[in-house]
Amino acid sequence: MVYSTSDSFEFQHESNDEQDSMAPNQQNLKVMLDKKARAGKKVTLIEGFIGNDIELAVLGKLLKNKCGVGGSAKDGEILIQGDHRDKVVQILQSEGYKAKKAGG
Repeated sequence: MVYSTSDSFEFQHESNDEQDSMAPNQQNLKVMLDKKARAGKKVTLIEGFIGNDIELAVLGKLLKNKCGVGGSAKDGEILIQGDHRDKVVQILQSEGYKAKKAGG
């Protein structure tokens, strides 16, 4: 926070909020099944995405459309309703991402 008594003073904001995007072939995505804190319902969780929120939303929408289910994309994670790990890994690999199944 900066305080100035000058009438012509304007604070310059630095915009370092966006993460740098990485090419799909450089990203290592983990696809796992999760059912914690979801009332026993299974979701496919994709972690490890590096990029901005718009790219995350576009990838999330692609996965939801290809799987024919709902889900969400936020905080660097994509949630797909149901157990679609194998299908999601195939879709991600066809899009050029390095994806593998993780967890049990």
